[in-house]
Amino acid sequence: MHRFSRSPLPLRFSPLAAALFVTAPSHALELQPQVITANPLGNAQLAAPSTVLEGDTLTLAQKGSLGETLNGQPGVSSSYFGPGASRPIIRGQDGDRIRLLQNGVGALDASSLSYDHAVPLDPVNVERVEIVRGPAALLYGGSAIGGVVNTLDNRIPTEAIEGIHGAGELRYGGADTTRSSAGKLEAGDGTFALHLDANARTFNDVRIPGYAHSASVRATEDADDNGGKHRLANSDGRQDGGAIGGSYTWDHGYAGLSYSTYDANYGSPAEDDVRIRMQQEHYGFASQIRDLDGPFTSVKVNAGYTDYKHSEIEDGEVGTTFKNKGYEARIEGRHQPLGPLEGVIGAQVNRSQFQALGEEAFVPQTDTDAAALFILEDWQATERLKLSLGGRLEHTRVSPDAQGNERFEAADKNSDFTAGSLSSGAVYSLTPVWSLAATLAYTERAPTFYELYANGAHVATGTYEVGDASLSKEKAVSSDLALRFDNGVHRGSVGVFYSHFSNYIGLLGTGRTLNDEGEADASGIPEYTYSGVRARFAGVEAQDHWALGENAYGKWALELSGDYTRATNLDNGEALPRIAPLRLNSGLLWEKDAWQARVDVQHASAQHRVPDNESGTDGYTTLGASAGYRFKVGQSQWLAFVKGENLTNQTVRYASSILRDIAPAPGRSIEVGLRTTF
Repeated sequence: MHRFSRSPLPLRFSPLAAALFVTAPSHALELQPQVITANPLGNAQLAAPSTVLEGDTLTLAQKGSLGETLNGQPGVSSSYFGPGASRPIIRGQDGDRIRLLQNGVGALDASSLSYDHAVPLDPVNVERVEIVRGPAALLYGGSAIGGVVNTLDNRIPTEAIEGIHGAGELRYGGADTTRSSAGKLEAGDGTFALHLDANARTFNDVRIPGYAHSASVRATEDADDNGGKHRLANSDGRQDGGAIGGSYTWDHGYAGLSYSTYDANYGSPAEDDVRIRMQQEHYGFASQIRDLDGPFTSVKVNAGYTDYKHSEIEDGEVGTTFKNKGYEARIEGRHQPLGPLEGVIGAQVNRSQFQALGEEAFVPQTDTDAAALFILEDWQATERLKLSLGGRLEHTRVSPDAQGNERFEAADKNSDFTAGSLSSGAVYSLTPVWSLAATLAYTERAPTFYELYANGAHVATGTYEVGDASLSKEKAVSSDLALRFDNGVHRGSVGVFYSHFSNYIGLLGTGRTLNDEGEADASGIPEYTYSGVRARFAGVEAQDHWALGENAYGKWALELSGDYTRATNLDNGEALPRIAPLRLNSGLLWEKDAWQARVDVQHASAQHRVPDNESGTDGYTTLGASAGYRFKVGQSQWLAFVKGENLTNQTVRYASSILRDIAPAPGRSIEVGLRTTF
């Protein structure tokens, strides 16, 4: 078996001017107010920096994975592992520090366990994505210590539906020659509502500008073992999914159920002979009752049960099978105003049963149970000043079972953690144009089962991972400060953030190489350990939508954004790994009648601030362009679009990807698509 060896917007407006196309053509270059639905108070003046993607903006940003779809949003980068797997990274934080939600609750998978494990979600099914940058552990648990990504799909309709409505989409092209189709149908009589959707996506090996392996890696390899040229080997795959859901709606609420399924098969670019077969079934329940007369004005319940499995297939034989099944449920009640205070009180429980089966399993069977209570209060202190304060108390029990495997002898007893979080925020209106938003939070996170007990070679990533059963809770103090502005011509924000971890659990390279038995071997695979260190994350984010005006040639706007994160291991003074460099984005938007277009230039600086035993990345500048035309056929609305990415065919290696030295991002690509709604 061959293995590679190396050293290893504020809520008041939609981000990046709602990117390419907005649902109403006459407002494509105008920013509309946004409300984060994941905020139980429904307040568009949330102090935390947040971003919303929806409508045609999301359609044009869409790629085959969630991480690549969101890559380039302010503060968001990608764990890119080829087109089959990619998870969002927020401000340099990844894995179990970023909480991925579907309709407000977590759906179990194994994507946080390893970079090659895909998020079992095709973005084509998503109607809206909400991103909260910075700690959101208060409402969603310790695994949201770095941020939250919430996807909404209306599989349980929350509003009455009259008649029959639907949507469909076809797209072809891209660097991986994607062939994608999707459809959605919703019907209702004003009381009962039904939702159906289905999708299918197939893609080839990704085209890349030059060699798959970087020059530094090729220098250590034989000429016939350099990963190939112009194509990223074993990066092809497919993914299919669908759902059925329904709800009963009335004037003061709704209640409904849903069932969804996801099936995928894709290659691991880290290993030419390894493929991953993934399956997930998810059952959901959601209900809300509004306009109550008791101590609570409304009560909302969300629950989901997930049965997830994926197998790592090597040379046609199943090497390791990962299974994760369990549930998550939360209830939150919005109480009657207590003097000037408005707020919610809630509880959350979740359980997961994880198994890794096979000779190459690198984590033991583990059950994880957690229960939490939380509270969030808002206070309109003055006409200009709004304050928020909340807290969360969460208890987690991790129960491993080594099942006689000597490699997991550390997994011989339960681990219990009680984590507490406090958060405060303020939004102050300086003038009708300028406002100041600030947050301060203390958050704790219990270590996960793999951070505690991992011990073995992970075939799909070509690494040897080692946990530490003595790890204590992750603890951080974080703050944000942003200046927001809106004078009708310019609308945006400039902000800074800072997080200090007294115990940061990182997957850090040791510089050693080991064989499959965990013994030192110069020709083996790199060792990575889960280690608790003191750490600091700091950075800046800025964005501006500039309405340039309108003339005989159409309406014009310019969008500018940038972000930078600096992360340091304070125990040794080295940089933390897999941190995106300084990134600058600019986009020129145009629309006239039914036509719309955009040209983008994106620049990323070189990233040479890396740990001593890891490689850096070169800087790059890419060019993108797109155009769209809207038309009607009967009662249906249509959008025909074409978009090009990396048009100058630059070699792009993401500093945030563990495969940066062997799996570059896609080269020049053109994609066409057709979407309809009726």
